[in-house]
Amino acid sequence: MIQKNEKKVSEKFEENLSYMDKILHVEENFDIICRELIIGKKRAGFYFVDGFTKDETMLKLMTSFLSVSEDQMPKDATAFSKQCIPYVEVDVIDGFDEIVRNVLSGVTCLFIEGYQACIAIDARTYPARGVEEPERDKSLRGSRDGFVETIVFNTAMIRRRIRDTNLVMEMTEAGQLSRTDVAICYLSDKVDVQLLQKIREKIEELEMQDLRMNQQSLAEAMFKRKWFNPFPKYKFTERPDTASACILEGKVVILVDNAPSAMILPTSILDMIEEANDYYFPEITGIYLKFTRILITILTVFLTPFFLLLMQNPSWIPEMFSFIEVKDAIHIPLIFQMLMLELSIDGLRLAALNTPSMLSTPLSVIAGIVLGEFAVKSGWFNPEIMLYMAFVSIANYTQPNFELGYALKFARLIMLIFTGLFNGVGFIVGTLIVFAFIAFNKTLSGHSYMDVYGK
Repeated sequence: MIQKNEKKVSEKFEENLSYMDKILHVEENFDIICRELIIGKKRAGFYFVDGFTKDETMLKLMTSFLSVSEDQMPKDATAFSKQCIPYVEVDVIDGFDEIVRNVLSGVTCLFIEGYQACIAIDARTYPARGVEEPERDKSLRGSRDGFVETIVFNTAMIRRRIRDTNLVMEMTEAGQLSRTDVAICYLSDKVDVQLLQKIREKIEELEMQDLRMNQQSLAEAMFKRKWFNPFPKYKFTERPDTASACILEGKVVILVDNAPSAMILPTSILDMIEEANDYYFPEITGIYLKFTRILITILTVFLTPFFLLLMQNPSWIPEMFSFIEVKDAIHIPLIFQMLMLELSIDGLRLAALNTPSMLSTPLSVIAGIVLGEFAVKSGWFNPEIMLYMAFVSIANYTQPNFELGYALKFARLIMLIFTGLFNGVGFIVGTLIVFAFIAFNKTLSGHSYMDVYGK
């Protein structure tokens, strides 16, 4: 929240601008602008948030201000607002607390030399995405806007949700040739200072020609992870409400120009499987959704390897669960059936990405019914294998993080191969390898990937 401030506007122009520069962190924030000009031979300064102001309207107002002569200048701000501003929504404010609130809300505030009040001109406009909410980050409730490819609009959407003077958005560049704009967003009173300094140093020390793939290039350059560890170190979101919530929790959000998403630091394994719906429902419902997602995430990794282990050791199956055994003749070893289906599922997914939208639904039905039915009848696959592989492929979509989905898939493949080769010992070794990948995966802050507080 903005701290209560009873300080009043004085006649001293330099004192007013100096105080505004300090309280709004104008030198640190690239999107909070102070525009100075001369009106009737008196100094004047405009404060506004870039992305919130209608450029055409302000251009016309400034043109009219420049035509005001020294003799036409009124004695106070109230008279100036009535005689010299040809606009509808104009107000006169004398307290800095209200002035700061108006600026952070998108209102343009005008200080004029010799006036003991500020003139607020409500010529704001909020950026809005012209398309629907992000496909990969949907919410049943909440806002329907999403980040766009313009970094100024993205910062404005965060500013609209967090009207706090402690919200800082530092602008820097990355890429010696591309000089891509990168914004570091955080709350100065909540952020981990050591983590923030580390992020600044890593971006400043980057030695690369360009950010060819925007955020992904920046992420790989900031933290060169081990190639054999598939688990992601960053959380990406295309929702400004999610990014704002993370900033309010003390995390750092990085925005890259031309990228319609935000990178969140630091992150943990539990942060990866969270989604916006968890916060838009009652607490008990959110806890249930998180528990369900965690349970299904675990099943996507261990279900098929554990089933393969039981099929290799039928004597381990309790009598009450004897129905899970494969009844039909096995023409191809189960391990090869599972591996082929893993590749086939990815093939169908890639085909769906390149299929025209009007044909995607009928082709999906054909692929699911015709190919699945004839694959079983031809003897290539057993029905039980098709069932369990269909479950894990669908369950992969219960969590919104695309990178984590493939990391879980690679973990499942490791466990399948080890279980198929070494039976029970292989299952245990595969489980230990998966847990080692998670436990020893360090975040940018140097803390454990399993740190539930994301520090």
